[in-house]
Amino acid sequence: MSNMAGHLRHGKIKGVLAAMPRGSPFGLSDLLASGVSRQLAAHYVSSGWLQRLGQGVYTLAGDQMIRERAVRYLQQRVDGLHVAGKSALALHGLSHYLLKNEVLVLWGDRRFELPTWFTARFPSRYVFAHLFEWPDLNLPERSVNTPPGVADGLRVSVPERAMLELLHEVGGRESLDEVRNLFEGLRNLRKDVVGELLSCCRSVKAVRLFLTLSRETGAIDVDELRQRYPLRVGSNTRWMNRQPDGTLLTLKPYG
Repeated sequence: MSNMAGHLRHGKIKGVLAAMPRGSPFGLSDLLASGVSRQLAAHYVSSGWLQRLGQGVYTLAGDQMIRERAVRYLQQRVDGLHVAGKSALALHGLSHYLLKNEVLVLWGDRRFELPTWFTARFPSRYVFAHLFEWPDLNLPERSVNTPPGVADGLRVSVPERAMLELLHEVGGRESLDEVRNLFEGLRNLRKDVVGELLSCCRSVKAVRLFLTLSRETGAIDVDELRQRYPLRVGSNTRWMNRQPDGTLLTLKPYG
């Protein structure tokens, strides 16, 4: 390689180092937009400027990846990906602090396997459950937000949606006793958001558990919800189901 070519490559990587986000992965498309070809990216990897995380995914060599920024990168590539369930409640300050080594719960709108470069750094799992039949595109967008103190752009379930996601996993990934304790700490639930989400929630178990725990804890007026919204409770009989953990769950229609 001529000295001129070497200077050009060195000058270009200086621009890449300045342009690429710190603490975050970036894709080959980002490098291409900065004028770095696939071949040049491979050269920068072998030269120790960049680290290749996976197919078409890179980070600056020696950079310390930040979990929230890595999640934002995945959000751009997976429809509907967001922090969900117990992890979302933690970011809203409604459950125990999400420890660094605690499993991060992510949900999305299609089947997806979290990449190894992500799970190796951040203990996490991904759920695709099609929990809601959205009446329009407005409600799914209104049921995620970015809590105060959280990195801009990070999509997180609002507490009302997060609790339904959590209840959906009771008996499998989550225990009823822990969920009941979390429910007791819920305050200021928005009745309109709760009603809308219960009206389009496809899980009879999650809906009935929400109503049952609401009655037990006084978190929200169940009878008022019944009057205002068509709650999806299934039939008028008791709902009984053997859970994956072996327990028999029995739920009345409206708690």
